Amino acid sequence: MEIRTTHVPGFTIGTAEDREGLTGVTVILGPENGAAAGVDVRGCAPGTRETDLLNPIKTVQQIHAVVLSGGSAFGLEADSGVMRYLSEKGIGFEVGDVRVPIVCGAVLFDLGIGDSHDFPDLWMGYEAAMKAGKKFPVGCYGAGTGATVGKLTGPDHAMKSGAGYAELSLENGLCVGAYMAVNACGEIYDGNEILAGALSEDDQTLISSHELMLKGFKRILGGNTSIGCVMTNAKLTKSECTVISGMAHDGFARAIRPVHTTMDGDTVFTMASGEIEAPVDTVGYLAEETIRLAILDAIKSAEPAGGRPAWKSFHS
Repeated sequence: MEIRTTHVPGFTIGTAEDREGLTGVTVILGPENGAAAGVDVRGCAPGTRETDLLNPIKTVQQIHAVVLSGGSAFGLEADSGVMRYLSEKGIGFEVGDVRVPIVCGAVLFDLGIGDSHDFPDLWMGYEAAMKAGKKFPVGCYGAGTGATVGKLTGPDHAMKSGAGYAELSLENGLCVGAYMAVNACGEIYDGNEILAGALSEDDQTLISSHELMLKGFKRILGGNTSIGCVMTNAKLTKSECTVISGMAHDGFARAIRPVHTTMDGDTVFTMASGEIEAPVDTVGYLAEETIRLAILDAIKSAEPAGGRPAWKSFHS
């Protein structure tokens, strides 16, 4: 198990997973009084919750958590567990004698590995929220438990992926962190080097999805979606958080090829605790870079599972 630590003020991260069924949940909790937030959904096959309210023209100005889950649409149930946990802690908007937390979420498709009838539920979401702290596991934990990449030629030739985290800080106190669960159809690049992707028949050699696409590859299969969340202590509005989420998608494009396909539901949330004045472009570029680095961390932290090799299988 590899452990990461977030130093972004106001945010904690928790995971819960079924390592046999190969599915899980990651919860990013913001400050108790909420965080400004935005979202950008680029993939054409998303599974999301409460993303409409993040539109800058909508009434709600702050949210309390983002939930990233496996399990395809079934996994959205985990968000209700996070709501229950936060409400019990007295966190959320006061409505009579009830606290209503605002919890947004997105899911990835991991039903093609492990137990296809096993997916995150309310209680797994509750557990992940309960375990949220500054330290958390990456790799095949949380939303990355059942993640795979390189599925252009089918899941039987994919490589195991996972979840990753990266952050950058500036001298003025600005901090930007990114958590990614990487379940891409495409392959993962570090510069011009392919780290993970579709494998040959003997699972020993990487096949270039890039080259396949240039030759007119005809059909992209389902079972994908990479989802993530940017956290920052910058002072941002909902509109600015939405802009940051859009810029953060450039980190996807720098690390994943092909990306944002019709069979990916790629989604990025941004949450801002509002402590440090910072230019939007600066925060956006740090978000792009931390997303890219978190994607690489997800690949290098993953372990072989479900009969699929990982980056570690070839770099022991």
